Amino acid sequence: MPVKRLPWLEPGDRFPPASKAWDASQPAPGLLAAGGALDVSTLERAYRGGIFPWFSEGQPILWWSTDPRMVLFTDEFVLHRSFRKTLQRLLASGRCEVRFDTAFAEVIRACAASPREGQSGTWIVAEMVQAYEGLHAAGNAHSVETWIDGQLAGGLYCVNFGKAVFGESMFTRMPDASKIALAALVAFCRVQGIDRIDCQQNTRHLASLGAREIPRADFVAGVAERAEQAAPHWRYEPVYWRELPLLPKTKSAA
Repeated sequence: MPVKRLPWLEPGDRFPPASKAWDASQPAPGLLAAGGALDVSTLERAYRGGIFPWFSEGQPILWWSTDPRMVLFTDEFVLHRSFRKTLQRLLASGRCEVRFDTAFAEVIRACAASPREGQSGTWIVAEMVQAYEGLHAAGNAHSVETWIDGQLAGGLYCVNFGKAVFGESMFTRMPDASKIALAALVAFCRVQGIDRIDCQQNTRHLASLGAREIPRADFVAGVAERAEQAAPHWRYEPVYWRELPLLPKTKSAA
């Protein structure tokens, strides 16, 4: 099948519907458009439409909407037995502290510098860092940080509109530090009535934590509904951890 023409966007142009993204017959399934801008208003329109930017150094801005979409339902997050014990031990010791939005710039840069399996570079290029720092300043991008012995040990950053939350990237400098941040995000979302976290693409690691694929049409419809609801106040409270014993657990020590 011949390669379909990829729409080129000028700054301010509307996105094509997510359903128009390339399918499996095309060289890059999920690719929707190229060009445009990475300003706050464009990013908001993209995320509300189930679209996200993803490109490497030297490429134009590329916009994607994968089908199916990997989603972590917050009541399906799996706490493996060994991690549950690690989490309980660290929290009880007083050595571990979770914070929200105290080191966003450091978190996104650490994510950019983290090696990825099967990737020789990073998609979190300087242009993306600047764009998401702008989104953070606007109140729509957040960091969840794991601090151990007073040092930033791991974390993640995400995007939020209403009750729609989109996970972006994680990093770790100590074992399980990024998992602690993800567990904190899940607990926060459960308390705030947020039932799902977008994970964009399927990875073995995310699947092991309970994430699963859903049809893009269902995902986009769900985002449209949730993005119009009242957004939570992003503040970490230790009480959130009370949610975690209610989550599924496995017998595996992995």
